[in-house]
Amino acid sequence: MAEFKHKNIIALRDLTKEEIELLLSTAESMREINSRDIKKVPTLRGKTIINLFYESSTRTRTSFEIAGKRLSADTVNITPSSSSATKGETLADTALNLLAMKPDIIVMRHAVSGSHYFLSGKLPNCSIVNAGDGTHEHPSQGLLDMLTMKDRFGRLDGLKVAIIGDITHSRVARSNIQGLTKMGSQVFLAGPPTMVPPGAERLGNVTVCATMKEAVQDADVVMMLRIQQERQGKTLMPNAREYSRYFGLNPENLKLARPDAMVMHPGPINRGVEMSSYVVDGPQSHILKQVENGVAVRMAMLYHVCGGELE
Repeated sequence: MAEFKHKNIIALRDLTKEEIELLLSTAESMREINSRDIKKVPTLRGKTIINLFYESSTRTRTSFEIAGKRLSADTVNITPSSSSATKGETLADTALNLLAMKPDIIVMRHAVSGSHYFLSGKLPNCSIVNAGDGTHEHPSQGLLDMLTMKDRFGRLDGLKVAIIGDITHSRVARSNIQGLTKMGSQVFLAGPPTMVPPGAERLGNVTVCATMKEAVQDADVVMMLRIQQERQGKTLMPNAREYSRYFGLNPENLKLARPDAMVMHPGPINRGVEMSSYVVDGPQSHILKQVENGVAVRMAMLYHVCGGELE
């Protein structure tokens, strides 16, 4: 098994296949902790983690907080409304103030792509974990998605994964493309023309499809994305009914996928837009399993950036 040599986890683009495999393997071990009556181990006792979220989050922020506490770290949550950012403090000044407090890990979500690389340059003695930066990447989501697929099929190599929706503005899509193609999966993309970035094929083993039906045909995994309204102008936004007609997942077009195909969504879900309620709550949905795996994956990330080694 590969050694994890990174102090930060900012993008799956920065990791090798072997390092991704190590993180997934560690996450599988962490699930045993999460199944206990007392879900706590002393692994990160004495470490301080700051969760710094400049954008709203429910699943990711809560999941990272639970992950840190289950590893016995001291966790501090900072949101824009409770921070000096509301008074005009820059990220650079925030970084200098945090540096003076000597945290061990900062988990940050920020609207600006690449902000974590900037922060890591300001905090050389602190590990930085990316909880989502602009339209760049969301590595923990990519890892938990891959773990969920691996749980279902026992492998990632050779899987056909269809990703449908707002690809252009989705950091989830980018992390999944980076991770899945490194692991040997084939990725098929589909969405409105204004929501699929030009040159997406250059990201890896990626095929851009003209229609949703083409992407979903014989897919092992169908991953639906929400429309990122907060990151785009109204001119790019199609009518919700029209969008659902051409790019919404329903029982009929799901039949185009393999009979044992799994349905995924990073959340939050807009029922009746990107997915029908029948599909969300149906037997092929693994959405809640994704949430469950999120805690184990984030425990693994925190563990390894602190230099943890499996015995």
